[in-house]
Amino acid sequence: MSIEPKEVLGPLHIADARQRIRHVFVRDLVVLAFIGIHDHEKTAPQRVRVNLDLAVREAEGGLEDDLVNVVCYEGLVSGVRNIVDSGHVGLVETMAEEIAGMCLDDNRVRSVRVRVEKLDIFDNAESVGVEIERFNREV
Repeated sequence: MSIEPKEVLGPLHIADARQRIRHVFVRDLVVLAFIGIHDHEKTAPQRVRVNLDLAVREAEGGLEDDLVNVVCYEGLVSGVRNIVDSGHVGLVETMAEEIAGMCLDDNRVRSVRVRVEKLDIFDNAESVGVEIERFNREV
């Protein structure tokens, strides 16, 4: 008998035209990270999957097809890679908080949801990890 996995959370509905909110996201970014509290996790990197969902305030003057008027997902991916490459971290919770802080450095970001998953921990589980949501204090 096969059991189909169920999504824990329903789909996110972040974009909101009335509030001028754009949903910027990064899906299933897999990186190699030195992460974990066990000795064997400190000697070799492991696969970690990162998902980001950002609620971004749209520019008042419109896009004008100019990258400076948006939160760039390429910058988000680079930021995640910089955090991962900065050295060993013990907890997925710590990594998620650092990633959320990086996203919220841009004042246009009203909120961010970060999911960090370790992919190769248990043979009978696709992943283990944490999901957090943080809000911009400037909002």
